[in-house]
Amino acid sequence: MIRLYLFILLPMLLATVMYLFPNKHIKRIAILFQAGLLVCAIVNFLYVKQYETIFERLGGWDGYVGISLRADALSSVMLMLTAVLFLVMLIFNYSKDYVNNLFLFLFLVLQALMMGIFLSNDLFNIYVLMEVSTIIVSILIMFKKDSQSIYDGMIYLFVNIVGMAFFLFGIGFIYKIFGVLDFNGIKEKMHLIEHSKTLIIPYALMITAVGLKSALMPLFSWLPKAHATPSAPSIVSAILSGLYVKTGIYLFIRVQEMYIGRIDMSEYFMVMGFLTGVIGFILALSQTDIKLILAYHTISQIGLIMIGLNYPDTNAYWGAVYHIISHAFVKSTLFLTAGIIIEEYKTRNIWEIKGVFKRLPIVATSSILAILGITGAPFFNGSISKYLIESGIKGNMLEYGVLLINLGTIIYFMKYLSMFWGKWEGPKARVDKYRRVIIIILGLLCFIGGLYGQGLINYLFNQDVVIDLPSYMQKIIVYLASLVVGVIIYKRIVLKSQILYKVQELKVGFNNVCLLITIFFSVTLLYLVMKYMLLEPAVASVARFF
Repeated sequence: MIRLYLFILLPMLLATVMYLFPNKHIKRIAILFQAGLLVCAIVNFLYVKQYETIFERLGGWDGYVGISLRADALSSVMLMLTAVLFLVMLIFNYSKDYVNNLFLFLFLVLQALMMGIFLSNDLFNIYVLMEVSTIIVSILIMFKKDSQSIYDGMIYLFVNIVGMAFFLFGIGFIYKIFGVLDFNGIKEKMHLIEHSKTLIIPYALMITAVGLKSALMPLFSWLPKAHATPSAPSIVSAILSGLYVKTGIYLFIRVQEMYIGRIDMSEYFMVMGFLTGVIGFILALSQTDIKLILAYHTISQIGLIMIGLNYPDTNAYWGAVYHIISHAFVKSTLFLTAGIIIEEYKTRNIWEIKGVFKRLPIVATSSILAILGITGAPFFNGSISKYLIESGIKGNMLEYGVLLINLGTIIYFMKYLSMFWGKWEGPKARVDKYRRVIIIILGLLCFIGGLYGQGLINYLFNQDVVIDLPSYMQKIIVYLASLVVGVIIYKRIVLKSQILYKVQELKVGFNNVCLLITIFFSVTLLYLVMKYMLLEPAVASVARFF
């Protein structure tokens, strides 16, 4: 077994050493280290698969006093995913001059912090790790130091500091109630709470911060600024959109587990997930900047994930978890290929880019593989995760909501695909060999994740999900029908609509974001009060009467 704290400590130590003692082999050292870390993450996963959960208490403290780390099926898979993506990102930018000792320091520290978030079993430690990672991400966004990236980075920093203040206040309430901050300690004492209303305020405070980190509606306005800022390196955008935003979803899962049996907000977050998905694809459709299209697409897929996580069905839940992984590979592929396209065409405007398939055939092919994956094309990774979510919620009104979100995904990727066609009379552009290899591998993983999706879920999470062939064939028919409808809507409505393009002119400033955070907290609190202080006591009184 690999000691869990090493996944946090070693990247930080290497980052510090490389920053203080730079040399010409610094990139190779970082890549070799990432390969070794991936091996360690695989060994850790295999150990967890055998023993289910690993707990590690640092400092030898008894009870729930000291720092504790936990590795279970979900966190060990997220650990492997982190190691894989950071490795491919470093290989992808191996030839770039800006990948110097400072950049590698920031990049590896961010990796260590993310691994710490996935492993931490203590609320306050998660708060600290989240806050420090916010600072690191802000610096990475501003790394090239132009005015727009500095503005976007500062907005991201301030918004997240405000959001995590809610989390800190919630932690304070939890400590006052339970006297511990360890997840296990809180779960053990949860049954001692007589009335759910005791937990309303801490839950509302914590889930507001988690909603912000997860980019739920209406708290997502920071995400496009962070993930699509003009001068941010492609690998930063890919990591933020493919992986870092998943720390918020991961924290959502852990917080929901902590309050299980006392507070159930699944209906609320299913509705929020649907609204997030719909608004995400509408905003994606309104964009002309290819990175902004991809950033808003992430918001749309977060909505889909939230629907699956909150629906009371095993297939829907594990379909959502698998979609977290599928989306990570898809979005990494798309942001990396978008970065190459922008470098080659010197523009981010989708209408000014034509003939990518002829000019950059490997880039176009890899992008199309990823697009087929995320739209749910048969035998691609997204088809498995979306099939499980749809089969889980079958018969519920949300089934049509998921179909609508996927139709929106198809429509805005029709728009995205428009730049791949068209004339290009010049020679094919040269793509760095490291970049070629990485985007081909990532594109193929989107296909492999579909071919072996059922087996991967069974193996990774010890969950026996079943994909019924007749119902999967029915999903293929629905997908093809959605494709036809999507083409018609895109050509007849989207291309001719002027309203959509006015949407992109809407700007949400820092003050407005703070107002939206307050509104989200207030609405959540009101819902909790109505459910646990008004409706629940009334139902209990009626039951006692009869």
